[in-house]
Amino acid sequence: MTQTALSPRTWFELTLLALLWGGSFLSNLVALDELGPLTIVALRVSLACAVLWAVVLFRGQHVPRGLRTWGAFAVMGLLNNAIPFSLYSWGQQFIPSGLTAIFNATTAIFGVLVAALVFADERLTARRALGVAIGFAGVLTAIGPAALLRLDLTSLAQLGAIAATFCYALAGAWARHFLKGVSPVMAATGMLTCSSVMMIPVSLWAEGPPPLVLHPATWAAVLYYALIATALAYLLYYRVLAAAGSGNLLLVTLMIPPVAIALGAWLRNETLPPQAYAGFALLALGLAVLDGRLLRRRQRV
Repeated sequence: MTQTALSPRTWFELTLLALLWGGSFLSNLVALDELGPLTIVALRVSLACAVLWAVVLFRGQHVPRGLRTWGAFAVMGLLNNAIPFSLYSWGQQFIPSGLTAIFNATTAIFGVLVAALVFADERLTARRALGVAIGFAGVLTAIGPAALLRLDLTSLAQLGAIAATFCYALAGAWARHFLKGVSPVMAATGMLTCSSVMMIPVSLWAEGPPPLVLHPATWAAVLYYALIATALAYLLYYRVLAAAGSGNLLLVTLMIPPVAIALGAWLRNETLPPQAYAGFALLALGLAVLDGRLLRRRQRV
């Protein structure tokens, strides 16, 4: 994983990104008070898509026209937006937003496994295998042994959130292979365009048109997760990636859950079972082992 020194400005942007994405779980929960999960996703991707198209046109970026590239965008839209966003929105009806954010942190764990299976230069070393094993132990702990022995909406929602992170991992491998040479902003715009084309008719068919009159809090939540936590966050993500490297972006996955947990407890009175915190601690340890810097520091001492 590429790692570079973090400047104070990059630390600020990394923290801001964690705050933006951490807040998306609360905004999604607020929107669920009046909107269906598929409608929420359709609004999120379509509004964010409109903003990013404005950025693309303003910057005068090249817009691909080949069917192969747009086919790759379509798969990205399915794997990185339509499926995981829908699973998260549906799942948050049955599990706390903080727990959803904890499961979201498993993206890096699945990412390592998928990359090891797909790319020759991403082999699963002993250290990475250990990190993956510890991370999965954290996931099992957060779910709780009892949930593994029953099949109800709570356990299905947890499994759905984990499936969403697996989709993210697949999307990362897909983008590396099929979207080489496409600018990050154009890739995000094309992806959101295709996911909008998918989600708008699906949401209308399954849940009908959204109501015209919504509570101001619902509108605020919709605008936040679409414009701030998606459009702006994508732009900030690629800026941090360029400045900090992919290795340092692992820190974001660890910074998001505390934000989501704190917001959920403060504004929605959510509580998490003790095993959720223990699971997150194990997951954080697994990600630290994957990152490798703590081990290298101990070797230098």
